[in-house]
Amino acid sequence: TGQLWQSGALVGKPAGFFFSSSTQNGGQETTALTAVTQLAHHGMIYVPLGYSTPALFSMDEIKGGSPYGAGTLAGGDGSRLPSALELGLAQHQGEMF
Repeated sequence: TGQLWQSGALVGKPAGFFFSSSTQNGGQETTALTAVTQLAHHGMIYVPLGYSTPALFSMDEIKGGSPYGAGTLAGGDGSRLPSALELGLAQHQGEMF
């Protein structure tokens, strides 16, 4: 992204994050907060998912994602695929842009 950064092409552009971690408390929110520093260098605007969908309130299953962004739980060996709920969160976040 060096050329984009130097030219200022990303200044003012919205950005969000999608996460994957092995466990429910695997650092998805910490990842977002840490990654914001990269957006700051590019002058980008972080747009979190927020509680913009009722799916984030769902307690029907274990899921990744939070108000910081859509996510999935991959399991300790990485074999778990995103659930329909997690894919729906990702689609919702993508549609916000």
